[in-house]
Amino acid sequence: MATIVMERIGRVFISLQQIREFPRILTEAAPSMPGTVRDMEVPCYFRERHICTGYRPLNQNWRYYFLSLFQRHNETINIWTHLLAFFIVLVKLLQLSETVDFASDHHSWPLLILILSSLIYSAFSALAHLLGGKSELCHYVFFFLDYVGVAQYQYGSAIVHFYYAVDESLHSYVNWIFMPAATVFSCLSCLGCCYGKYCNHSQPNWVRKVCQVVPSALAYIWDSSPVAKRLMSWSAESNDPAIVYHFGQVAFFLSCATFFSFPLLECCLPGRCDFIGQSHQIFHVFLSCCTLCQIRASYLDFVGRRELYSVLHGSSEAALFVGLYVLTLVVCALIAALMLRKVKQMLHLRDKAK
Repeated sequence: MATIVMERIGRVFISLQQIREFPRILTEAAPSMPGTVRDMEVPCYFRERHICTGYRPLNQNWRYYFLSLFQRHNETINIWTHLLAFFIVLVKLLQLSETVDFASDHHSWPLLILILSSLIYSAFSALAHLLGGKSELCHYVFFFLDYVGVAQYQYGSAIVHFYYAVDESLHSYVNWIFMPAATVFSCLSCLGCCYGKYCNHSQPNWVRKVCQVVPSALAYIWDSSPVAKRLMSWSAESNDPAIVYHFGQVAFFLSCATFFSFPLLECCLPGRCDFIGQSHQIFHVFLSCCTLCQIRASYLDFVGRRELYSVLHGSSEAALFVGLYVLTLVVCALIAALMLRKVKQMLHLRDKAK
Protein backbone atom coordinates (compact mmCIF):
# COMPACT_ATOMS: atom_id res chain seq x y z
CA MET A 1 0.00 0.00 0.00
CA ALA A 2 2.80 2.41 0.92
CA THR A 3 4.50 1.69 -2.40
CA ILE A 4 1.31 2.49 -4.34
CA VAL A 5 0.84 5.75 -2.44
CA MET A 6 4.45 6.77 -3.07
CA GLU A 7 4.07 5.99 -6.78
CA ARG A 8 0.96 8.18 -7.02
CA ILE A 9 2.66 11.01 -5.13
CA GLY A 10 5.59 10.70 -7.53
CA ARG A 11 3.27 10.97 -10.54
CA VAL A 12 1.61 14.06 -9.10
CA PHE A 13 5.03 15.57 -8.43
CA ILE A 14 6.14 14.89 -12.00
CA SER A 15 2.91 16.45 -13.33
CA LEU A 16 3.46 19.57 -11.22
CA GLN A 17 7.03 19.80 -12.44
CA GLN A 18 5.83 19.59 -16.05
CA ILE A 19 3.28 22.35 -15.44
CA ARG A 20 5.97 24.55 -13.87
CA GLU A 21 8.20 23.95 -16.89
CA PHE A 22 5.49 24.92 -19.37
CA PRO A 23 6.40 28.65 -19.60
CA ARG A 24 10.04 27.73 -20.25
CA ILE A 25 9.05 25.19 -22.90
CA LEU A 26 6.81 27.78 -24.57
CA THR A 27 9.60 30.34 -24.55
CA GLU A 28 12.02 27.88 -26.11
CA ALA A 29 9.42 26.94 -28.73
CA ALA A 30 8.97 30.59 -29.70
CA PRO A 31 12.13 32.42 -28.61
CA SER A 32 11.62 35.26 -31.08
CA MET A 33 8.05 36.25 -30.13
CA PRO A 34 7.99 40.04 -30.30
CA GLY A 35 6.70 42.09 -27.43
CA THR A 36 3.62 44.26 -27.46
CA VAL A 37 3.56 47.84 -28.74
CA ARG A 38 1.78 51.07 -27.94
CA ASP A 39 -1.37 52.38 -29.64
CA MET A 40 0.57 54.86 -31.81
CA GLU A 41 2.53 51.96 -33.33
CA VAL A 42 -0.53 50.27 -34.86
CA PRO A 43 -3.01 51.64 -37.45
CA CYS A 44 -5.99 53.57 -36.13
CA TYR A 45 -8.53 50.84 -36.97
CA PHE A 46 -6.86 48.53 -34.42
CA ARG A 47 -6.92 51.04 -31.59
CA GLU A 48 -9.50 50.90 -28.83
CA ARG A 49 -10.43 54.07 -27.00
CA HIS A 50 -8.42 54.64 -23.80
CA ILE A 51 -6.38 51.45 -24.34
CA CYS A 52 -2.81 52.70 -24.67
CA THR A 53 -0.55 49.64 -24.56
CA GLY A 54 -0.55 45.88 -25.09
CA TYR A 55 -1.16 45.81 -28.85
CA ARG A 56 0.41 42.96 -30.79
CA PRO A 57 2.53 43.95 -33.81
CA LEU A 58 0.99 43.38 -37.23
CA ASN A 59 2.02 41.06 -40.06
CA GLN A 60 3.69 38.39 -37.95
CA ASN A 61 3.39 34.71 -38.89
CA TRP A 62 0.30 32.76 -37.88
CA ARG A 63 2.30 30.84 -35.28
CA TYR A 64 2.92 34.02 -33.34
CA TYR A 65 -0.76 34.88 -33.07
CA PHE A 66 -1.73 31.36 -32.00
CA LEU A 67 1.02 31.33 -29.37
CA SER A 68 -0.07 34.79 -28.19
CA LEU A 69 -2.90 32.91 -26.50
CA PHE A 70 -0.39 32.52 -23.66
CA GLN A 71 1.08 36.01 -23.95
CA ARG A 72 0.12 39.05 -21.89
CA HIS A 73 -1.52 41.61 -24.19
CA ASN A 74 -4.71 43.67 -24.29
CA GLU A 75 -6.74 40.89 -25.94
CA THR A 76 -5.69 38.03 -23.63
CA ILE A 77 -8.68 38.28 -21.27
CA ASN A 78 -11.11 38.74 -24.17
CA ILE A 79 -9.85 35.50 -25.70
CA TRP A 80 -9.88 33.44 -22.52
CA THR A 81 -13.30 34.57 -21.27
CA HIS A 82 -15.07 33.15 -24.31
CA LEU A 83 -12.68 30.24 -24.67
CA LEU A 84 -13.54 29.12 -21.14
CA ALA A 85 -17.23 29.74 -21.84
CA PHE A 86 -16.93 27.49 -24.90
CA PHE A 87 -15.58 24.59 -22.82
CA ILE A 88 -18.17 25.11 -20.05
CA VAL A 89 -21.02 25.00 -22.59
CA LEU A 90 -19.44 21.95 -24.24
CA VAL A 91 -19.35 20.14 -20.88
CA LYS A 92 -22.98 21.17 -20.36
CA LEU A 93 -23.90 19.66 -23.73
CA LEU A 94 -22.18 16.39 -22.83
CA GLN A 95 -24.01 16.28 -19.50
CA LEU A 96 -27.41 16.96 -21.06
CA SER A 97 -26.83 14.39 -23.79
CA GLU A 98 -26.87 11.71 -21.07
CA THR A 99 -30.48 12.51 -20.14
CA VAL A 100 -31.93 14.22 -23.24
CA ASP A 101 -32.52 12.29 -26.45
CA PHE A 102 -31.45 14.96 -28.92
CA ALA A 103 -31.61 12.54 -31.84
CA SER A 104 -35.17 11.24 -31.50
CA ASP A 105 -37.05 13.80 -29.40
CA HIS A 106 -37.87 16.65 -31.78
CA HIS A 107 -39.02 18.79 -28.84
CA SER A 108 -35.37 18.86 -27.69
CA TRP A 109 -34.08 20.34 -30.95
CA PRO A 110 -34.61 24.00 -29.93
CA LEU A 111 -32.52 23.34 -26.80
CA LEU A 112 -29.83 21.74 -28.96
CA ILE A 113 -29.82 24.74 -31.31
CA LEU A 114 -29.35 27.10 -28.35
CA ILE A 115 -26.36 25.12 -27.11
CA LEU A 116 -24.80 24.76 -30.57
CA SER A 117 -25.29 28.46 -31.29
CA SER A 118 -23.68 29.28 -27.92
CA LEU A 119 -20.67 27.14 -28.82
CA ILE A 120 -20.39 28.80 -32.22
CA TYR A 121 -20.56 32.39 -31.00
CA SER A 122 -18.06 31.84 -28.18
CA ALA A 123 -15.63 30.04 -30.52
CA PHE A 124 -15.93 32.71 -33.23
CA SER A 125 -15.45 35.48 -30.67
CA ALA A 126 -12.32 33.85 -29.26
CA LEU A 127 -10.93 33.44 -32.80
CA ALA A 128 -11.65 37.08 -33.66
CA HIS A 129 -9.80 38.39 -30.63
CA LEU A 130 -6.95 35.90 -31.11
CA LEU A 131 -6.33 36.25 -34.85
CA GLY A 132 -7.93 39.56 -35.80
CA GLY A 133 -4.75 41.48 -35.08
CA LYS A 134 -2.66 39.94 -37.87
CA SER A 135 -3.59 42.43 -40.58
CA GLU A 136 -6.41 44.77 -41.58
CA LEU A 137 -7.95 42.13 -43.86
CA CYS A 138 -7.76 39.48 -41.13
CA HIS A 139 -9.30 41.96 -38.73
CA TYR A 140 -12.37 42.29 -40.94
CA VAL A 141 -12.54 38.57 -41.78
CA PHE A 142 -12.54 37.31 -38.21
CA PHE A 143 -14.78 40.01 -36.77
CA PHE A 144 -17.31 39.50 -39.56
CA LEU A 145 -17.19 35.83 -38.56
CA ASP A 146 -17.77 36.93 -34.96
CA TYR A 147 -20.87 38.88 -36.03
CA VAL A 148 -22.23 35.83 -37.85
CA GLY A 149 -21.81 33.93 -34.57
CA VAL A 150 -23.67 36.61 -32.60
CA ALA A 151 -26.53 36.71 -35.12
CA GLN A 152 -27.09 32.95 -35.15
CA TYR A 153 -26.97 32.95 -31.33
CA GLN A 154 -29.75 35.54 -31.35
CA TYR A 155 -31.83 33.12 -33.38
CA GLY A 156 -30.94 30.33 -30.93
CA SER A 157 -32.24 32.51 -28.10
CA ALA A 158 -35.44 33.25 -29.99
CA ILE A 159 -36.26 29.61 -30.68
CA VAL A 160 -36.02 28.44 -27.05
CA HIS A 161 -37.97 31.44 -25.80
CA PHE A 162 -40.76 30.91 -28.30
CA TYR A 163 -40.81 27.13 -28.05
CA TYR A 164 -40.50 26.61 -24.29
CA ALA A 165 -41.24 29.93 -22.54
CA VAL A 166 -44.20 31.29 -24.51
CA ASP A 167 -47.70 31.20 -23.01
CA GLU A 168 -50.93 30.42 -24.82
CA SER A 169 -52.17 34.01 -25.15
CA LEU A 170 -48.99 35.35 -26.77
CA HIS A 171 -48.63 32.24 -28.91
CA SER A 172 -52.06 32.77 -30.44
CA TYR A 173 -51.00 36.24 -31.68
CA VAL A 174 -47.48 35.58 -33.00
CA ASN A 175 -47.61 31.88 -33.89
CA TRP A 176 -46.88 32.20 -37.62
CA ILE A 177 -44.67 35.28 -37.55
CA PHE A 178 -42.41 35.00 -34.51
CA MET A 179 -39.65 32.76 -35.88
CA PRO A 180 -39.57 34.23 -39.43
CA ALA A 181 -39.29 37.68 -37.81
CA ALA A 182 -36.50 36.34 -35.57
CA THR A 183 -34.64 35.26 -38.71
CA VAL A 184 -35.04 38.73 -40.24
CA PHE A 185 -33.89 40.49 -37.06
CA SER A 186 -30.85 38.19 -36.76
CA CYS A 187 -29.84 38.93 -40.35
CA LEU A 188 -30.33 42.68 -39.81
CA SER A 189 -28.18 42.45 -36.70
CA CYS A 190 -25.42 40.75 -38.69
CA LEU A 191 -25.69 43.37 -41.44
CA GLY A 192 -25.60 46.25 -38.94
CA CYS A 193 -22.55 44.89 -37.11
CA CYS A 194 -20.64 44.18 -40.34
CA TYR A 195 -21.52 47.57 -41.83
CA GLY A 196 -20.56 49.31 -38.59
CA LYS A 197 -17.16 47.62 -38.66
CA TYR A 198 -16.75 48.50 -42.35
CA CYS A 199 -17.54 52.16 -41.65
CA ASN A 200 -15.15 52.24 -38.72
CA HIS A 201 -12.26 53.37 -40.97
CA SER A 202 -14.03 56.55 -42.09
CA GLN A 203 -16.82 57.34 -39.61
CA PRO A 204 -16.85 58.39 -35.94
CA ASN A 205 -16.96 55.67 -33.30
CA TRP A 206 -20.58 56.40 -32.39
CA VAL A 207 -21.69 55.47 -35.94
CA ARG A 208 -20.29 51.97 -35.48
CA LYS A 209 -21.97 51.66 -32.08
CA VAL A 210 -25.35 52.74 -33.46
CA CYS A 211 -25.10 50.28 -36.38
CA GLN A 212 -24.24 47.47 -33.99
CA VAL A 213 -26.45 48.27 -31.00
CA VAL A 214 -29.77 49.28 -32.61
CA PRO A 215 -30.41 46.13 -34.72
CA SER A 216 -29.16 43.89 -31.89
CA ALA A 217 -31.44 45.68 -29.42
CA LEU A 218 -34.45 45.21 -31.70
CA ALA A 219 -33.59 41.52 -32.08
CA TYR A 220 -33.26 41.10 -28.32
CA ILE A 221 -36.60 42.83 -27.60
CA TRP A 222 -38.38 40.61 -30.09
CA ASP A 223 -36.60 37.39 -29.15
CA SER A 224 -37.12 37.90 -25.41
CA SER A 225 -40.75 39.04 -25.53
CA PRO A 226 -42.08 35.60 -24.42
CA VAL A 227 -39.74 35.69 -21.40
CA ALA A 228 -40.64 39.32 -20.64
CA LYS A 229 -44.36 38.53 -20.64
CA ARG A 230 -43.78 35.55 -18.40
CA LEU A 231 -41.68 37.57 -15.95
CA MET A 232 -44.31 40.31 -15.77
CA SER A 233 -47.05 37.79 -14.96
CA TRP A 234 -44.97 35.96 -12.34
CA SER A 235 -46.10 35.94 -8.72
CA ALA A 236 -44.45 34.65 -5.54
CA GLU A 237 -47.11 31.93 -5.27
CA SER A 238 -46.29 30.37 -8.63
CA ASN A 239 -44.13 27.27 -8.59
CA ASP A 240 -41.73 27.93 -11.44
CA PRO A 241 -38.16 26.69 -10.94
CA ALA A 242 -36.94 28.29 -14.18
CA ILE A 243 -38.07 31.81 -13.33
CA VAL A 244 -34.97 32.71 -11.31
CA TYR A 245 -32.77 31.78 -14.27
CA HIS A 246 -34.93 33.84 -16.61
CA PHE A 247 -34.52 36.80 -14.26
CA GLY A 248 -30.80 36.07 -14.22
CA GLN A 249 -30.40 36.00 -18.00
CA VAL A 250 -32.25 39.31 -18.37
CA ALA A 251 -30.17 40.97 -15.64
CA PHE A 252 -26.90 39.68 -17.09
CA PHE A 253 -27.87 40.73 -20.62
CA LEU A 254 -28.78 44.27 -19.58
CA SER A 255 -25.49 44.50 -17.70
CA CYS A 256 -23.41 43.26 -20.62
CA ALA A 257 -25.28 45.58 -23.01
CA THR A 258 -24.35 48.52 -20.77
CA PHE A 259 -20.66 47.63 -20.72
CA PHE A 260 -20.66 46.97 -24.50
CA SER A 261 -22.21 50.36 -25.28
CA PHE A 262 -20.24 52.49 -22.81
CA PRO A 263 -16.52 51.96 -22.02
CA LEU A 264 -17.01 53.13 -18.46
CA LEU A 265 -13.86 51.84 -16.80
CA GLU A 266 -11.48 52.89 -19.56
CA CYS A 267 -12.94 56.41 -19.55
CA CYS A 268 -12.47 56.72 -15.80
CA LEU A 269 -9.05 55.03 -15.75
CA PRO A 270 -7.40 55.66 -19.13
CA GLY A 271 -4.29 53.55 -19.61
CA ARG A 272 -4.92 51.46 -16.49
CA CYS A 273 -7.22 48.87 -18.06
CA ASP A 274 -4.90 47.86 -20.89
CA PHE A 275 -4.57 44.27 -19.67
CA ILE A 276 -7.51 43.70 -17.34
CA GLY A 277 -10.58 45.73 -16.43
CA GLN A 278 -11.77 46.69 -19.92
CA SER A 279 -15.51 47.08 -20.37
CA HIS A 280 -15.43 44.61 -23.26
CA GLN A 281 -13.95 41.97 -20.96
CA ILE A 282 -16.77 42.52 -18.47
CA PHE A 283 -19.21 42.35 -21.38
CA HIS A 284 -17.80 38.92 -22.26
CA VAL A 285 -18.17 37.66 -18.69
CA PHE A 286 -21.76 38.89 -18.34
CA LEU A 287 -22.70 37.51 -21.77
CA SER A 288 -21.31 34.09 -20.81
CA CYS A 289 -23.29 34.18 -17.54
CA CYS A 290 -26.40 35.18 -19.51
CA THR A 291 -25.89 32.21 -21.83
CA LEU A 292 -25.47 29.74 -18.97
CA CYS A 293 -28.62 31.05 -17.23
CA GLN A 294 -30.46 30.83 -20.53
CA ILE A 295 -29.42 27.21 -21.10
CA ARG A 296 -30.44 26.26 -17.55
CA ALA A 297 -33.79 28.04 -17.81
CA SER A 298 -34.53 26.45 -21.18
CA TYR A 299 -33.68 23.00 -19.88
CA LEU A 300 -36.00 23.45 -16.87
CA ASP A 301 -38.75 24.66 -19.21
CA PHE A 302 -38.08 21.72 -21.52
CA VAL A 303 -38.60 19.34 -18.59
CA GLY A 304 -41.33 21.17 -16.69
CA ARG A 305 -43.55 22.68 -19.40
CA ARG A 306 -43.77 19.75 -21.80
CA GLU A 307 -47.55 19.41 -21.52
CA LEU A 308 -47.94 23.03 -22.65
CA TYR A 309 -45.42 23.32 -25.48
CA SER A 310 -46.18 19.90 -26.92
CA VAL A 311 -49.77 21.12 -27.47
CA LEU A 312 -48.80 24.60 -28.75
CA HIS A 313 -46.22 23.35 -31.26
CA GLY A 314 -47.08 20.70 -33.80
CA SER A 315 -44.82 17.79 -34.60
CA SER A 316 -43.37 19.52 -37.69
CA GLU A 317 -42.64 22.92 -36.12
CA ALA A 318 -39.33 21.91 -34.56
CA ALA A 319 -38.03 20.74 -37.95
CA LEU A 320 -39.25 23.98 -39.54
CA PHE A 321 -37.42 26.04 -36.91
CA VAL A 322 -34.25 24.02 -37.50
CA GLY A 323 -34.58 24.84 -41.19
CA LEU A 324 -34.94 28.54 -40.38
CA TYR A 325 -31.80 28.31 -38.24
CA VAL A 326 -29.85 26.90 -41.19
CA LEU A 327 -31.32 29.65 -43.40
CA THR A 328 -30.28 32.29 -40.85
CA LEU A 329 -26.75 30.91 -40.77
CA VAL A 330 -26.48 30.84 -44.57
CA VAL A 331 -27.88 34.36 -45.06
CA CYS A 332 -25.62 35.81 -42.36
CA ALA A 333 -22.62 34.10 -43.96
CA LEU A 334 -23.59 35.64 -47.33
CA ILE A 335 -23.92 39.08 -45.71
CA ALA A 336 -20.45 38.73 -44.20
CA ALA A 337 -19.05 37.56 -47.56
CA LEU A 338 -20.58 40.54 -49.41
CA MET A 339 -19.26 42.99 -46.81
CA LEU A 340 -15.85 41.36 -47.03
CA ARG A 341 -15.94 41.90 -50.78
CA LYS A 342 -16.52 45.62 -50.16
CA VAL A 343 -13.60 45.62 -47.72
CA LYS A 344 -11.29 44.05 -50.31
CA GLN A 345 -12.35 46.66 -52.86
CA MET A 346 -11.65 49.42 -50.35
CA LEU A 347 -8.21 48.02 -49.52
CA HIS A 348 -7.40 47.59 -53.22
CA LEU A 349 -8.31 51.20 -54.00
CA ARG A 350 -6.27 52.38 -51.02
CA ASP A 351 -3.22 50.41 -52.19
CA LYS A 352 -3.55 51.84 -55.72
CA ALA A 353 -3.72 55.37 -54.34
CA LYS A 354 -0.42 54.98 -52.50
